Amino acid sequence: MNCVFVQLRCSPGKTYEVADALYDLEIASELYSTSGEYDLLMKLYIEEDEDIGRYINDNVLKIPGIDRSLTTLTFRAF
Repeated sequence: MNCVFVQLRCSPGKTYEVADALYDLEIASELYSTSGEYDLLMKLYIEEDEDIGRYINDNVLKIPGIDRSLTTLTFRAF
């Protein structure tokens, strides 16, 4: 499994709606509200043979209220 972190910037006033929609999809291992440039931080585990960009596009970015995303791939846990 690939561990992937996705930061999401939401439209003003839409953060809780986006978080609820992500929770309903049951795809996030962890989901946090954050301060700063992005509103939410999500931790995903994606199958090795899955196209990560397509997975995020098809499962995350389809949610209304998301304005921007930043995906960070991980390599090794210490």
